Amino acid sequence: MDSSSQDKNLPATERKLQQARKDGQASRSKDLSHLAVLGTGSVALLVLAPVFLDRFKLALAQQLSFNAKTLAQNGSMLDRLQDMVVLGMLGSAVFAAIVLFAAIGSTVAAGGWVTSLKPIMPDFSRINPLAGIGRLFSKEQVTDIAKLLVITSVLIAVAWSYLSNSLSMVAQLVLQPSPAAIRQLAEWITSGMAMLLLVVFAVAAVDVPLQTFLMKSRLKMSHQEVKQEHKESDGNPQMKGKMRARAREIAQRTSVSAVPKADFVLMNPTHFAVALKYDEKTMRAPQVIAKGADLVAMKIRDMAREHAVPVFQSPMLARALYAHAEINGEIPSALYTAVAQVLAYVYRVKAAMRGEGQMPDSFPQPDVPPELDPLSKVVLAEEAQ
Repeated sequence: MDSSSQDKNLPATERKLQQARKDGQASRSKDLSHLAVLGTGSVALLVLAPVFLDRFKLALAQQLSFNAKTLAQNGSMLDRLQDMVVLGMLGSAVFAAIVLFAAIGSTVAAGGWVTSLKPIMPDFSRINPLAGIGRLFSKEQVTDIAKLLVITSVLIAVAWSYLSNSLSMVAQLVLQPSPAAIRQLAEWITSGMAMLLLVVFAVAAVDVPLQTFLMKSRLKMSHQEVKQEHKESDGNPQMKGKMRARAREIAQRTSVSAVPKADFVLMNPTHFAVALKYDEKTMRAPQVIAKGADLVAMKIRDMAREHAVPVFQSPMLARALYAHAEINGEIPSALYTAVAQVLAYVYRVKAAMRGEGQMPDSFPQPDVPPELDPLSKVVLAEEAQ
């Protein structure tokens, strides 16, 4: 086999892409997930923090208020603690739900929804040291390391620049009243977080198409793989031939029930049987409504005799029709003359039986082109050898 056929330089077919998704493989961007979690978490904190802080301040004020009744009922302190825990858990649950929804949404947006248990199934090949070393130097791993180094460098540079330009302002916060200092500190943290999110956004914008490219590159196929897939899709020619032969056999057995509608049956004399029908008003040419070989041929003959359908012995014409005509299909044009001779004989017989003419002489020998007779082909091939 040509070694070049093993070079995986062809894009993955639709079938392989679908199989990869069934196996749980899809394009995923960690940076997009980081952006979704950090960005959504930051926005959620900005929006929810004032509400929960107000609730927390009110609850804390209630917890720290004491009177004689409170001192007399020590169990009420446990109830107060329980209320504070419920409030904290409620706020944490709301925040966690928002972040979880963002994480799932970003994952689906990157590679679509994939439902597969295969990635979590045990795979002992993953603990193979040699395979692990190979993955360390793979294209994806090298790309991830290079990307991580670039991201780290950019984040450090941005953070250093931001901190160095604002350290003096942060140091002066101790000189301001507490409410103003807290508000200015919150704005400073928000601005810094926005700058970091801007960097992560830029990285995610590059990483999403990069991961799609790496995914398609990993699924590339060789010429031999594409040929093998086409072969599997189309099916083995031998198996398809057997299936077609089986289908023809079933159709022939089923067609026996149509024999009573036939005008006549031709046989050879026991191996093949073909039942034909012709209606000049609805048919352009005679049609084969039933055919069979061996036992099916005997069933066609017996069915024809039970329903008074004429049965004639015409070996060459029966073989030619069996080989070249399909059930419920018109006869080949090359056999029009031969079948017409038989039809004319059948019409004369039926007319004589109705008393409208004389009974014809012996059954005619139809003119069948030798090339349409399978037996003639076999004899010619043997003579040529």
